[in-house]
Amino acid sequence: MRRIIFFLFMVQASLNASAQETKQQLQAERKARIDNMAKEEEEGVIAYKKSFVFGVKLLNDGYGAFIEWGRAKSVKKSFLYQFEITERKAAKETKQTNPYINSTPFIYGKENFVYPVKLGVQQQLLLGNKANKNGVNVTANYGGGLSLSLLRPYYLQVEKGNDFVFVKYNSPDSSLFLNGPRVGGPTFGKGWSDLSVTPGLYAKTSFRFDYGRYNEIVSAIEVGITAEYYMKKIPILIQNPEKNFFFSGFIAICFGKRK
Repeated sequence: MRRIIFFLFMVQASLNASAQETKQQLQAERKARIDNMAKEEEEGVIAYKKSFVFGVKLLNDGYGAFIEWGRAKSVKKSFLYQFEITERKAAKETKQTNPYINSTPFIYGKENFVYPVKLGVQQQLLLGNKANKNGVNVTANYGGGLSLSLLRPYYLQVEKGNDFVFVKYNSPDSSLFLNGPRVGGPTFGKGWSDLSVTPGLYAKTSFRFDYGRYNEIVSAIEVGITAEYYMKKIPILIQNPEKNFFFSGFIAICFGKRK
């Protein structure tokens, strides 16, 4: 019995030593690969020529998501082709509930859901060469493109006679929208058939901090600002003045792959 236990102990010790040796070898190979890629980039060789990134972002006036295709033109310069959709909210929006009826919460005075959809191009510039040492890639991104503001009317459920009906602000029953007995807000499927589009342009600039510089996986944080101008004023909340121009700050988390 003791011999069996001793034999099993020796086998386990051998396996552990082999696994440790394999792990150290892989770490050494990875370090050598990164050092080689850093050296080649210093000589002008592009480590990764293409990238695909998905990101989620939080703005001071909403939230959204984007996808991005990157193409490297040199070690220090890349072009990013981006598609983005967000939801814009007014600062004074406040959700309310009807204490007497179990219904969807509503926002009093909200005229439209607003979904800016952006399609544009950015230029990405590498700032310095510190990424070669600590693995963090800091880039400056700037560019712009087309922005389409999708307006989905906000329907409010109100009491009309003995029935509950949905009304919007610019409907024949608009007086009920503001003054009628409010029951609840719209369901997700309400208002899409009345969707309207307001075209515009946008410009964006940001700094991106990529913690996977010499890795096939993109892991980054981005902070920046966006300016948007539309051909017509965008109505969001009745209490707020309508405007063409919007200026927003944002922070985003980015994930993706390089090749």
